[in-house]
Amino acid sequence: MCSSRRHGRNYYLSDIPLDEAWRKFREALESAGALGLTESETVPLQDARGRVTAEPVWAKISSPHYDAAAMDGVAVLAADTVGATETSPLRLSVGEQAAWVDTGDPMPDGFNAVIMVEVVHEVDSSTIEIRAPAAPYQHVRPLGEDIVATELVLPENHVLRPVDLGACAAAGLAELAVRRPPTVAIIPTGTELVRVGDPIRLGSIIEFNSLVLAGMVEEWRAQPTRLPPVPDDYQQLKSVIDDATKRYDLVVVNAGSSAGSDDYTAKLVSELGELLVHGVAIRPGHPVVLGVVNGKPLLGIPGYAVSAALTCELFVKPLVETKLGVRSPARNRTTAVLTRKVMSPMGEDEFLRVRLGRVGERLVATPLQRGAGVITSLVRADGIVMIPHFSEGLDAGQEAEVELLRSMEDVEGTVVAIGSHDLTLDLLSSHLHRRYPGLSLASSNVGSLGGITALARGEAHMAGSHLLDEETGEYNISYVRRYLSGRAIVVMNLVHRVQGLIVARGNPKGIKSLEDLVRDDVSFINRQRGSGTRVLLDFKLTELGVKPEQIAGYDREDYTHLAVAAAVAGGRADAGLGILSAANAMDVDFVPLLSEQYDLIIPKEFYDGPKLQPVLEVIRSKEFRLEVDALGGYDTKFMGKVVEEIS
Repeated sequence: MCSSRRHGRNYYLSDIPLDEAWRKFREALESAGALGLTESETVPLQDARGRVTAEPVWAKISSPHYDAAAMDGVAVLAADTVGATETSPLRLSVGEQAAWVDTGDPMPDGFNAVIMVEVVHEVDSSTIEIRAPAAPYQHVRPLGEDIVATELVLPENHVLRPVDLGACAAAGLAELAVRRPPTVAIIPTGTELVRVGDPIRLGSIIEFNSLVLAGMVEEWRAQPTRLPPVPDDYQQLKSVIDDATKRYDLVVVNAGSSAGSDDYTAKLVSELGELLVHGVAIRPGHPVVLGVVNGKPLLGIPGYAVSAALTCELFVKPLVETKLGVRSPARNRTTAVLTRKVMSPMGEDEFLRVRLGRVGERLVATPLQRGAGVITSLVRADGIVMIPHFSEGLDAGQEAEVELLRSMEDVEGTVVAIGSHDLTLDLLSSHLHRRYPGLSLASSNVGSLGGITALARGEAHMAGSHLLDEETGEYNISYVRRYLSGRAIVVMNLVHRVQGLIVARGNPKGIKSLEDLVRDDVSFINRQRGSGTRVLLDFKLTELGVKPEQIAGYDREDYTHLAVAAAVAGGRADAGLGILSAANAMDVDFVPLLSEQYDLIIPKEFYDGPKLQPVLEVIRSKEFRLEVDALGGYDTKFMGKVVEEIS
């Protein structure tokens, strides 16, 4: 099957299952002789930690290489001590029947046991008294007790640990033969790429994928080289790929594997070597290119950060380990209950990032953002749920197998907060982890009502909420009574905060109130249904007699205050309802409208339980309060105060 171009666009050669793609790739690499072990090199022992032995390691000497005293005391001949008891102590002559020794000393000739100094009574400088007999080789390390010369110390293809280096040193080895690390060239592509720290402009993208990929490659004991970014120039990229495949064991081209008009990787691989696969049935990471150029494996991986990291682990890691002759232990797995429904297209294996936390007796998994470019979803992920290609997704409440990215100890220390977004929760997470390194706060922003329903389903320890009751003017209480009926609940205030209109710097359109949202020249960005901000907006619009359809952009939704502020800062909207701290964070302007109450809704069992006590301690601390005040737009007078207990 050949590559095709129509109207300047590339089209996938294939969309094959992951295991079939691997089979085709491996078979081609075996035929090209590209999967052989790397050659041996000799390194000093002190530089060998983490390297892989290239041959069996044999002991040059025994350890110990003489009979050695294992304790401080006196060396004796065991036969001379027979008959010594507590009631009939035995006296021995120093020099003839006993000799003082320290730990590690060679055993004097004619002696085969050591009596500890603590149980020896020194009568005078030439006489000792003992009250128990010594057995032959008592407290003696015989020659070769640990290692015998010519003994196998370590096998081939063994990853060297600190204790292994100690054993090699004891066996008389000052240097070791280890495998040369496979060399991996990483080639970022794209005219729009800029280096970290360089000035950015509209359309420029900070190049950080090579940093991530190089770090992963180093963890797998290979040697990465980050080549300079290559612009979208066909001949220049061709030259760089051709040169790299001659100099390195493996080449990774980052970006340019998709179907864009400047995505050249597939065509270049086909021209320079053999194109095996273009498009694998995985998500994220679908537009993978697998090929062989100059007898070397070449991978074209997507430019989106999550896709790049995932495909690097799926394809580069096994190749590196094959060339080193090692295999990493499989990650631990567990099962968890999904907190919400996840739809997934049939035909692709999807790798879903999740946060984990134990709520009561259940381990719950909350899906993170699924975008292929959301690198923070990998930063925050505790595990990966693989949705197989024959499935259409997972239901809320369904158990799923999770491949752990963190230890279960870390997972057990996670406090799960689901509900309304506020910047103070991020600050709370930072303070909590600083004071209690074993604890973390996992916050999922689904809106106030979503948080309350998560509590009802037993999926969270607490929920942030600012739901206004239009009839009573109270916040949160009526919603708790309605949705958490029969549960003992504590409603605790976190902050009072200013809600208003987030507008562009300088407020160029002169937006002063909600009435201005109906203007033809004003575009709006809304919060999602169920969020407290959305409830507040609808309440105020009803008061004003404004209908949603009168507002351009009312149906456009974002899930956090920061996302709304970012939309305004980026020019995607002229205004959005949000909080002052979000406007400050994005350096845009703010038109204050009203103050509202933001509470934490906590089931009584968790409020009184040990897991949340550190959280409550942080909330009520002076240090935390001062940092929240510094954000702007908050009143912390009632922070940590119980608003109401409901049973």
